[in-house]
Amino acid sequence: MLKKVNTGPWFGLARGYYLASSRSGKAGSEDELYAYAIGALGRRMRSVAELKRLLRRRVNEETEYGRTLLALVIRRLKDRGYLNDGRYAAAYSSLRRDNERFGRRRVISELKAKGVAREVIEQAVDAAYDEVDEERQTRAYLRRKRIAKPKDQKQAARVFRQLLRAGFRAQAIFAVFKEWDGDEATWSALAEEEPEDLLS
Repeated sequence: MLKKVNTGPWFGLARGYYLASSRSGKAGSEDELYAYAIGALGRRMRSVAELKRLLRRRVNEETEYGRTLLALVIRRLKDRGYLNDGRYAAAYSSLRRDNERFGRRRVISELKAKGVAREVIEQAVDAAYDEVDEERQTRAYLRRKRIAKPKDQKQAARVFRQLLRAGFRAQAIFAVFKEWDGDEATWSALAEEEPEDLLS
């Protein structure tokens, strides 16, 4: 049975691809799996590792045919420019920087979880955050989340940890808290919670 897949604008994918589906849910040919992959990429950006995980559900990896089918489709997508971790990481970094106002450490962590290679992450994140003032980005994040000045030490600790999770370094967080006339001893104690280099 043929099912129409409305793909989106990512990577210049054409709309209206047709996917042949079987009752088993498994792709029976390279073209079927390729069409499914095009539809998945059209719905949202994906890293190579993410797409592989998705496509593995559509093939029988216990057989040589299934493994070969997966490898052929991934290569075909790469050759046609539809699957590119460098471009994916660059676009992802920019979106998370501008839309969510995250710090670079958060973006690094997320890209690692998506299976992007270390050197690709470094290049993409460095380029995206090259001209970003971290203190200004921290304030932008606080405004976006509508986080007000903490009223007490407990609230201050909660905000500090939230900013760490959002990917900001303790140094930038301290600068913002100083504007709030925070207790420097409190921030110094909390600084011990700062994560190490995520790419180490």
